[in-house]
Amino acid sequence: MASFPRLSRRWLLVLCGFVLAPTSAAEPGVAFRSEAGQVWVEVGGKPFARYVYRDTQIPRPHFCDLREPGGNQVTRNHPPIEGQDPTDHDTFHPGLWLAFGDLGGADFWRNKGRVEQVKFVETPRAESGAKGGRFTVLNRYLRETGEACATETCRVSVLPRGNATLLVLDSTFTPEGGELAFGDQEEMGLGVRVATPLTVTKGGRIRNRDGGENEKAVRGSNSAWCDYSGVIDGRRVGVCLMSDPANFRPSWYHARDYGLLVANPFGRQSLTNGEKSRVVVKPGEHLRLRFGALFYGAKNGAGVDLPAAYDDFLRTLRTTPER
Repeated sequence: MASFPRLSRRWLLVLCGFVLAPTSAAEPGVAFRSEAGQVWVEVGGKPFARYVYRDTQIPRPHFCDLREPGGNQVTRNHPPIEGQDPTDHDTFHPGLWLAFGDLGGADFWRNKGRVEQVKFVETPRAESGAKGGRFTVLNRYLRETGEACATETCRVSVLPRGNATLLVLDSTFTPEGGELAFGDQEEMGLGVRVATPLTVTKGGRIRNRDGGENEKAVRGSNSAWCDYSGVIDGRRVGVCLMSDPANFRPSWYHARDYGLLVANPFGRQSLTNGEKSRVVVKPGEHLRLRFGALFYGAKNGAGVDLPAAYDDFLRTLRTTPER
């Protein structure tokens, strides 16, 4: 059992894109359009994603229909299209999400608990060019009984990077009603379900920083970043999940050739057969973690320079103001 000291730990969920050439402040930046229960996000005048915080079938906030700047969709159609996409886990894998199969004894991954957005702490606000845009939400985690076990303050930043987009989420968890325990499952952390043409089963590839490829070599690996990509019309399209080295623990990756990738710092036993993990946050303490995900498209089949993208991610974290 592990417990945290009184100092807040960090979680910045970063959905990240890297640019091969600098983004000019004069270029079109980020725009938000709010509707009931969702926020549409555009980058450079083109659709990037939908942030959905109120849904009749998925009782937790998530992003869906995420695209790279060239217009190709990087995540699976939501909902999946019969005959075109695998339709498994359609309400568990909506696009990109943060969820936990065991948080406070409740299963939020499989939608047996409910994550309720209480309010926008900071309403969606766009800035010019490379400065992008951001918003902040307050979420409450409710068990099936309706009892709250945690609150989450999540700051989302969207940063244009030319041929990629950096989405930043900074999530701080606070216990409610006693200590908060994060359990040990493979279904814990930041997950993404890639578009069907990008899956390994359709010719795509999974690759981590250490050179491991595809599910057999990547699942259970411990790496600073892990990438899932494929080629569409000669264009390398993909998403790279990244973990902040300041997190309480590096992430293992839960990877599937059918299209799933999860950055998971909790699943020590489930992913590595090691000692069972139980991460405890006591009343009055906080857990704050940071992650990254790179949504990109490059005309050459080789894709982008992922080590350089990770360095860019780290520089972004260093310039993110503390809360």
